[in-house]
Amino acid sequence: MTEIGTVIDGKYEILREIGRGGMSIVYLAMDTHLNKQWAVKEIRKKGNGKNDEVVVNSLLAEANMMKKLDHPALPRIVDIIDNGITIYVVMDYIEGESLDKVLNEYGAQPEEQVIAWAEQLCEALEYLHSQKPPIIYRDMKPANVMLKPEGNIKIIDFGIAREYKEQKLSDTTVLGTKGYAPPEQYSGQTDARSDIFALGMTMHHLLTGIDPRSGEAYAPVRMWNPQLSEGIELIINKCVEPAAENRYQSCSDLLYDLEHPELITKDYKKKQKRKMRSFIITVALAIVFLVSGIICNRISVNIKNNNYDALVSISTSTSLSDKIDSYKQAIEIYPDRLEAYLKLIEAYEDEGTFSKAENDQFLAIYNEHKDGFDTSDVKEAELNYKVGMMYFNYYTENNGSYSFSTRIQKAYPFFTLNYDNKNNSAEFSNKALSDCYYQICDFYKKYILSSAKVEEASKENYENLFTTINQTLSSVKTAGAYDQLSFYNAVFMLLYDQRSNIAQVNISQNEVLNILDTVYKEANGLTVQKEQSLNLKKEIIDNYLNNMKKIGIDYNSAVKYLQEGGKDGIS
Repeated sequence: MTEIGTVIDGKYEILREIGRGGMSIVYLAMDTHLNKQWAVKEIRKKGNGKNDEVVVNSLLAEANMMKKLDHPALPRIVDIIDNGITIYVVMDYIEGESLDKVLNEYGAQPEEQVIAWAEQLCEALEYLHSQKPPIIYRDMKPANVMLKPEGNIKIIDFGIAREYKEQKLSDTTVLGTKGYAPPEQYSGQTDARSDIFALGMTMHHLLTGIDPRSGEAYAPVRMWNPQLSEGIELIINKCVEPAAENRYQSCSDLLYDLEHPELITKDYKKKQKRKMRSFIITVALAIVFLVSGIICNRISVNIKNNNYDALVSISTSTSLSDKIDSYKQAIEIYPDRLEAYLKLIEAYEDEGTFSKAENDQFLAIYNEHKDGFDTSDVKEAELNYKVGMMYFNYYTENNGSYSFSTRIQKAYPFFTLNYDNKNNSAEFSNKALSDCYYQICDFYKKYILSSAKVEEASKENYENLFTTINQTLSSVKTAGAYDQLSFYNAVFMLLYDQRSNIAQVNISQNEVLNILDTVYKEANGLTVQKEQSLNLKKEIIDNYLNNMKKIGIDYNSAVKYLQEGGKDGIS
């Protein structure tokens, strides 16, 4: 057991124990370099027999599997430290409480809430099952699902997850959790349908409050709570069929039914229509008989909240134009809430495009409402960062052309907002990245975009900028894959755009190429799944050799220029 106060690997200070298992202990730790909290799992190499070796290997397999993954509902592994005696796995510290604690404190949960959680779990499991080879989680249950303060969920504890190999007839002797695990998990090969069974039992537990480990015989959810819909009962019954071939065959099929339960049963659809008629009658009577203004206002707020949530939660498979229309409608409902603005930028980001026309469209909405934003809200810092990053990496004219200096000028005001306002960005996770973008933009504004000051861009100015970039290249490794790749691409564009000026102020060519090499190697080493991340990675890799060649040419030209009597500075 590691003592409280111990500093691991020179930077992870152990603060307190937050959990333990048979051969592992989980601590809360502070990264003294980044001033950020992580969870650190300690795995002792006891060496007392084959069973210990199996468990250690299982825990290491969990860490190595997770290190390859990139999904918002899965915790990130950021470091694995092995000192020969103990293995430390450094991962995201997830604030919130597990769903089994929610059940213990509040009892059975509302159907709408359980469906929303199940949809998120479906998307995460579908992501795991889509890996090559597929990853089967094998331990879905409320205790392994964390509810974060903002309402999203994360899956934890990958201790018995396995990569699915079709030729294997069985997995391992680690069986999962009785009551949630399907029959085949005890005697044969598990696959994606095994996770679907466990998810079905998890939904059953959350809706009824009946723990499947208690020994109670399985009964459909409406036998425990007749108020639940027929649709959700049919969905869960299909998930937990004993024979895998009778269940949903993929999480995408299950997700579709969760999103459209009214298509499963006519009775459920009629019931929903009756509810809607009752609601309309209630509202009409309230208007006719002038029921209390407080009640009317409360109804209005609930409707607005529900409409807003539905509009910002539009399916990721929807077209860009439909997404934009949906987010604009959400902004009209609550102009001062930032979720819809963030979703709007995310939609452009997923498309990998931000043309002048799209910029004009976004700015018209943003400028109309920006004065109502809460500048102490961390989400505003996140919005400023994402907008600035969109300009820096993607802004183009309507014909697809662009200039780097135009991108700089467009991005600068948004990074400046984060740099100047210390209130809203104190807890902002990408603060270092945002500030580095600001330093790059500020350098351009001072020395490159102003003809009166272009002569002042000295070697020292460039060296200071490179120092900031190198520091950020070290810290950016803990950011998400897309944020890392966006920054690497920004550095690539900077070195390419300024290659001639850098050469002429006598900065070492090796210094420039070292930064280029670092960016290339870090980008090439990232494992990513999202299409936009893949496109950014490809762009960096494809441009690497060309950038090296162009930098070499400009350095040779600079040497010749100086030998012929040119001045030591930018011409």
